[in-house]
Amino acid sequence: MPVREVPRTAGEDPGTPPPRREEVRRVLRLFRPHTRPLGLVGVLIALSAVAGVASPFLIREVVDVALPRGDLRLLAWLAAGLIGIVVATTALDVLQSLLTTRVGQAVMHGLRTALYSHLQRMSLGFFARTRTGEVQSRIANDIGALQTVVTSTGADLVQNLATVVVTVVAMLALDWRLALFSFVVLPFSVWLNRRVGRLRRRITAQRQRQLAEMSATVEETLSISGILLTRTTGRTPEVVERFTRQSDDVARLEVGSEMAGRWQWSLITLTMAAVPALTYLLGGWIRGTGTALSIGTLVALVTLQAQLFRPLGALLRIVVRLHASMALFTRVFEYLDTPVEVAERPGAVDLPRPRGHVRFAGVSFAYPGAGQDTLTGIDLDVPAGTSLAVVGTTGSGKTTLGYLLARLYDVDSGAVLLDGHDVRDLTARSLSDAVGVVTQETFLLHASVADNLRFAKPDATDEELRRAARAAQVDDVLSALPQGYDTVVGERGYRFSGGEKQRIALARTVLRDPPVLLLDEATSALDTRTERAMAAALAELSSGRTTVTIAHRLSTVRDADQIVVLDRGRVAEVGTHAELLARGGRYAGLVAADAARAEPLEQPAGS
Repeated sequence: MPVREVPRTAGEDPGTPPPRREEVRRVLRLFRPHTRPLGLVGVLIALSAVAGVASPFLIREVVDVALPRGDLRLLAWLAAGLIGIVVATTALDVLQSLLTTRVGQAVMHGLRTALYSHLQRMSLGFFARTRTGEVQSRIANDIGALQTVVTSTGADLVQNLATVVVTVVAMLALDWRLALFSFVVLPFSVWLNRRVGRLRRRITAQRQRQLAEMSATVEETLSISGILLTRTTGRTPEVVERFTRQSDDVARLEVGSEMAGRWQWSLITLTMAAVPALTYLLGGWIRGTGTALSIGTLVALVTLQAQLFRPLGALLRIVVRLHASMALFTRVFEYLDTPVEVAERPGAVDLPRPRGHVRFAGVSFAYPGAGQDTLTGIDLDVPAGTSLAVVGTTGSGKTTLGYLLARLYDVDSGAVLLDGHDVRDLTARSLSDAVGVVTQETFLLHASVADNLRFAKPDATDEELRRAARAAQVDDVLSALPQGYDTVVGERGYRFSGGEKQRIALARTVLRDPPVLLLDEATSALDTRTERAMAAALAELSSGRTTVTIAHRLSTVRDADQIVVLDRGRVAEVGTHAELLARGGRYAGLVAADAARAEPLEQPAGS
């Protein structure tokens, strides 16, 4: 049936060609750590295949010897042998299934953790460019769809291949003429199978892309933020309609994948079904010519045909599945091959006792594809224990400056120095221990308040939690909750107000006691009274600590040791609050504008 084309995303293989040798070798390398159990699986498969082809030879003896002679003793031994072969092959299959499942799950575990670990090291820019649903789809849908392939398909492939080889040898040993006649279907089957495999791989790639689209829609529209957006804008019917279209595309592709090559398979099946009947006909003709061919040999060979065609058909279907699975491996490898833009350098050093001296030396940076620098030639020096406030209009580069300090991005030129060390030369753990970050976009886990706080310091005591919460002016709020600090915050912390979430996030960072505190609009969601209380708390917390504050509300930065004004990515002014006001420049203009916004609206007369 016709299959609707799904738009490709960047990085997808448009033609989905047959698996390249390097791709196949890469898949095989996933199994390299498990060579010993796989070797045992190979031995079990060989024993099972040999035992399987022994039955027709016993049947020949039954037909040609035991029954004509009426030898009940021999017949009993042959019957016992047939039963013993079934018991042996069953036991071998169970043991082989256990081993292959264990190996397959170990490979799945390794692939999942490798992908997750790699994604954890990706820069902030990668996640800014990639939808969360797409990332989740690679881990859940793509790797999940490889479950059967990794756990059992490989063993099935080897088992069926071994059965086919052993059966072919046995058939040739019985009668080479009838054996060659049985093989006439093989070339046509293999050629047709390759065509079906290529078709399945193309459809599988399309299906996984569409599943990723659907996953992204679910992640975006069924989160609390998504539900709030759709309900408040009245777009629920449109969102449901979009999901319905995506689900319909997935259903079409699933049907297309299932039906791909079905008519071709029917033709192969009919041919295989006709071969035994034609073999009996050919055997009768051979016997009619006077050539020696026992009835037992003919029956045994037809029995072997069944044992050949069954694994042969399974083998052809497995090859088709492997073709399709390469589309899944390609998508997983695409993420694994995505370079880590902010990687820990070989020989990175720790800062055992960081003091907190921060310096930006000639820093320039541009986001990929932006076309122009976000920051240009930034030179700033923040001695340990002092405070720096970064202000400027929207888009001036304030947040980017903080991201470079925390090394969420790497500078294009220049260097960000911490205690004289380029942050690119520090270990990731050392840098995260030295620089605590509180952003405007607070994120709370769906866990208890205590668990959210301990995410920063797992071994923190209850008293340490309360001390950090008191410092962030949120202990009273948390203590008043029904279960106190054991209260579950809910999805993304929506049971708390924006100001409460920011204070919890601040407490989480304070708990780590970093020597450098980076506050990126960390008080933007606070009311005036709470902001004043928190400002006093921050002043106390900042004692002996280097503080970099990024703010729009200038009332929070008046007491900073130095204030830098950014304008279009460049340093426009640097000085204290009083010095910059006296200059009457950009900072003075920002202060005046901020004060105007803060003034209450004039009430009309008589109101």
